This record gives sequence, C-alpha cells and structure tokens, in this order.
Amino acid sequence: MAPQGSRAPLEFGGPLGAAALMLLLPATMFHLLLAARSGPARLLDLPPYLPRLEALWSPRALLLWFTWLGLQVAFYLLPARKMAEGQELKDKSRLRYPINGNPIYDFFLGRELNPRIGSFDFKYFCELRPGLIAWVLINLALLVQEAELRGSPSLAMWLVNGFQLLYVGDALWHEEAVLTTMDITHDGFGFMLAFGDLVWVPFTYSLQAQFLLYHPQPLELPMASALCLMNAVGFYIFRAANSQKNTFRKNPSDPRVADLETIPTATGRQLLVSGWWGMVRHPNYLGDLIMALAWSLPCGVSHLLPYFYLLYFTALLVHREARDEQQCLQKYGLAWHEYCRRVPYRIVPYVY
Repeated sequence: MAPQGSRAPLEFGGPLGAAALMLLLPATMFHLLLAARSGPARLLDLPPYLPRLEALWSPRALLLWFTWLGLQVAFYLLPARKMAEGQELKDKSRLRYPINGNPIYDFFLGRELNPRIGSFDFKYFCELRPGLIAWVLINLALLVQEAELRGSPSLAMWLVNGFQLLYVGDALWHEEAVLTTMDITHDGFGFMLAFGDLVWVPFTYSLQAQFLLYHPQPLELPMASALCLMNAVGFYIFRAANSQKNTFRKNPSDPRVADLETIPTATGRQLLVSGWWGMVRHPNYLGDLIMALAWSLPCGVSHLLPYFYLLYFTALLVHREARDEQQCLQKYGLAWHEYCRRVPYRIVPYVY
C-alpha cells in the first residue's frame, strides 16, 4: 500500500496525456469515418477531402440523437427492472474524493466515481445501453444500405453484423457483470468514459461494416465457415472465463467452481489459480482478441483500415491489463506475487 498522504501515480500520462487524448480521440474517429468511405481507404493516409462545417451540423440528426438517449433513459428508469448491488469499496466506507487536482486530468478521468441524480447512475447507464445498441443499429443500417445498393447484403456484411450482434447481445444479457469491471469500480465518469461509451464505441466499432459498404469483399463459404468457427472459439473462451469468475465471486461454494484451486489473500478474498484463470491471468481478454480478429478478416487483407479495431483493442487490453496488475498488487500484495508465479502468462499462453 502507498504510504499515507502520498499521491497515487497518475495514469494515461497525467494532465498532458489526458489533454492529448481528448484531442486525438475525436480526430482519430473522424479520420476513420472519412477513410472508410474514400476510394483508397488507407488507414495511414490523410483523407482525400474534409467535409464543410455545415455538413457536420444537422438539427434533425441532433434531435434523433437526443430522442435516442431519452428513450434509453426511459428504459433505464422503468420500475420493473432487476436491481443489483455493486462491489464494496476497498475501505468499506463511503466514497472519498480529492480536494485538489488538475482540471484537465480530472475532466478526462472524472472526479466522481458514481455521479447520480436519485437512482439514475450516469456511468452505469452509459456503459452499455446507448453506445452498444447504437453500434448494432448502425451496423444494421449499413447492411440495409448495402442491400439497396447491390440488391442484397454480402456474406461478409452478414458475418460482421452477426458476430457483433452476438457480442452486444451477450453484454446486455449479462449486464450485471459490468459492476465488477474496472470502468465501474475504479475509473471516474469523465471525458474518457463518456466519449468512449457514447461516441467512440458506436462509430469506430462499426468500422468493418462501414468499410464493407464502400469496399465490398468477396467471401467464399469455406472461409466464412472458418471465420464462424474462430468467432465461436473466441466467444466461448470469453463467456466461459467471465462466467467462471462471476460465479466464483457470487458464491465460492457453487458446485461449478467449488473444486477450483485458490490462493488466500490478506483481504479475505480468494484468487482463482485453476480453471480458465489458471491458464492466463486474463483469459477473457484472449477471447476478446480472437473475436476481434474474426470481425476484421471478412474485410479481406488488402487494407489495414478494417484492422484498426484489432490494433486499437490490443493496445487497450494490454494497457488495461497493466493497470489491473498494479491495482491487484496494491490490493493483494504477496498473494498477487504468488499468483503471478503460478500463472506467468498475462493474456496469450506461452507468448504474453
């Protein structure tokens, strides 16, 4: 544990890194959207044109966006919904917030962990509902547009839509599991999560479908079958690992996890050291990356642009894994060192 009164190390490069990311992320998103619809579709080239300022403003689009958010808020506030409790804080007490900070860094990461108005939790609401569902709707709109242009959607477009619909449907079905993620338990609700959830996810995660609309790719049935198998393997690893972790956290005596080997910690919790979590420290990330590759391959291998999601997500998960490692070390101490000795690989067995 850090000595009392000392400051925790700043993440994301501190204030300068936060300021750079707040400029770079929107610019990157616009570059990807323009590149996807350009003829060359080159990831590393400047876009051949920039839209006029008036083309970026549409009162109708703004009205539709606020209507969409309002609809999601109404669904979130419906009285007939399941209620779930979040994790207990480390100090077993009320939330504490710093008095002083850097305004840029605080705006990027968020000063408050769980900003609320009544029962409406802004971070929890934004984490899954508006962005993920909008991602699926954008994909479907692109599929319909391709059918209008070419008579029917391509097999590649069907695969991308199906794979990503499965992923989003699983996230919404297991919505309660998000309460144990780093986004909810550790990160404040600032620019990083708000922009990421509401803008970055729907408009960049749909990049494969956007690319296929403007750059159709032939896909034979044997290759499509192999991609379905790859996605199924990735999804199985992702879902099985997460389900095993969530089951153990809820009830370590559950017959499905009772026989798994564990390491006791000074906090009273147990660290799984067998099953999926004895193979690598983050098996769910491994499943995520396999699925990301399966989503990109239907776009062919002639362009780097459709693989942006895979490259970005790899960097994101490696960075997130490093942050998680630091937090676990501070929380579990010697028990975490023992776990790392027993499970030396972080994401990919025998590689990383």
